[in-house]
Formats: sequence, structure tokens, C-alpha cells
Amino acid sequence: MDTQLFDGMTVFTEVVRKGSFTKAAESTGFSTSYISKEVGKLEARLNLRLLNRTTRTLRLTSEGQVYFDYCQQIVSDTQDLEAMLSGQHAKPKGNLRISCPTSFGLTHLKAIIAKYSEMYPEVNLEVDLSDRKVDLVAEGYDVSIRGGRQLDDSSLIAKKLLKSHSVTIAAPSYLKKYGTPQRPEDLSSHHALCYSLTKNDDQWDFETKAGDSVTVKVNKRFITNSSQLELELCKSGQGITRMPVFNLSDELKTGELIELFPELPKLPIYIYVVYVSRKHVSATVRSFVNFITQEIGE
Repeated sequence: MDTQLFDGMTVFTEVVRKGSFTKAAESTGFSTSYISKEVGKLEARLNLRLLNRTTRTLRLTSEGQVYFDYCQQIVSDTQDLEAMLSGQHAKPKGNLRISCPTSFGLTHLKAIIAKYSEMYPEVNLEVDLSDRKVDLVAEGYDVSIRGGRQLDDSSLIAKKLLKSHSVTIAAPSYLKKYGTPQRPEDLSSHHALCYSLTKNDDQWDFETKAGDSVTVKVNKRFITNSSQLELELCKSGQGITRMPVFNLSDELKTGELIELFPELPKLPIYIYVVYVSRKHVSATVRSFVNFITQEIGE
């Protein structure tokens, strides 16, 4: 048995979450030198560089990103287990406020909350379907479902539910009228449907077969903060859009929408269930987090 298997894992995870050795030291109560040494020992044991360090920034290497994803899940599951065991006799009840993106709520969450409600009849659910990013603390939400390549708020506890990817799509009627772009760079001469809640909504990123990154500035024909409206405009032939594949039902299978550039690598998008604090988590919040993780978690 490798008795050093988990050495440095929690320290490394905290460094990545906080974004620096200094902030990780402040949150853990250890010295900065101790934090740095633990990460160094971990890299030496793995014979891998996990972090690229400069005087101002820390960046995960590709191997570091893979290791962090696994470490974060292991640390999260272990802490949840300890919290569950310490409060296993508490009964879920009362109010539970949930924030969820509209499309994901309609395609995934509706069946889950129906089953959860049957299992926990003393819990009153309030579900806010909105594409905006809510402030859990200021707005009084217990749980939020969020998507992205990574979460930028290290103060929140996040459990990964599933991995998805974005697709570039258009309706056959649009492609018949305006032609089919053969490469991402062709999009600059087409009508784009842009999602205003993303950063740089007119800058679309792609990866080539050779692994190079390509950013295309698109022509914004429509801009909306609703992924549902974005999808409906696309289906009616108003333009080309990009969205996570989990926002779609059977449109690609039926041919109602056509995926463009299917041969290119898929840029990942992760879905997380997010809550505020691991300490003194209520039985209600814990029960929902565990339930949704079991239902759709990978």
C-alpha cells in the first residue's frame, strides 16, 4: 500500500482554488513556505510539474488540470462523507432555494426535482430558472447549478455533475440561403446569434485538429440573455449560434439543426452543483446535493 498516496493533495487543491500559495496559507493556517514545500514534494513524488509559477501568477499545466479535477472530487467527497456522518440523523425539511440555467432546468432538472420531492416531502422547493449568475449569499440561494470551463469563485463549494461541450449550429433553411461555412474563419461573414451573458460574446473560440487555438470575431445579428430565445432564433433560420449540447433535445438527431465543423475537437464545458459552505451544511442542502450528484453525476 502506498501510504503517501494522499500526501499534499488537500494542500495542492487549496492552492489552485485560492490562486496563490499565500492565500492558501491564509486559509489553511500553515506558512507559505510549508505550502510551497508540500506542492513541491507532491510534484517530485508524481514526477510531474503540476503548476507553472511566476512571481505573479500560478497556472495549471495540462497534467495539473487533470490531477486537480480528480483531487477536487476526492477532497469534496471525503469532506461530504464526514459532514454526512456527523449529521446523519438530521432530517431534510424546510425551504430550499435553487438557481438553475433555464435550458438545463427544462432538460435535466425538472425530472430530478420531481423525484427529490417525492423522496423528501417535508422540503419545500423554490426553483429559479434564470441564465444569470446569482450571488448565493446576497440573494439567499441555497444551491446553484452552474456551467463553464472552470468556476471563478473559490469561496464556493462545487461538485462536478457532468462534462459536456459546445456545438456550432444552424438551421438547414439558413444554410440553404447563406451557404455553409467550411471553417471557423468563415463565420465572420455570417449572421451570428450571440449569448450576452458570456464574456466577449462575439469572440468564438475553436481548436484545430493540430491543437491550435483559433478565435473568430463574429458578426452579431442578434444578442440575447436567453438561451431559449437563442435556440428558437437559430431554429427559425435567423443565424448561426454556439451553445452547450445539453441545451438541445433531439434537434441534431432529427436534422432540425445542423452541427458545423463536427470534425474539430470539442471544447469542454462542465456542469457543477454549487453551495456556499461545507461547514454546518444543512441536512436539506446536503440531501439535494447528494441526490442530484447520484442522478446525473458522472
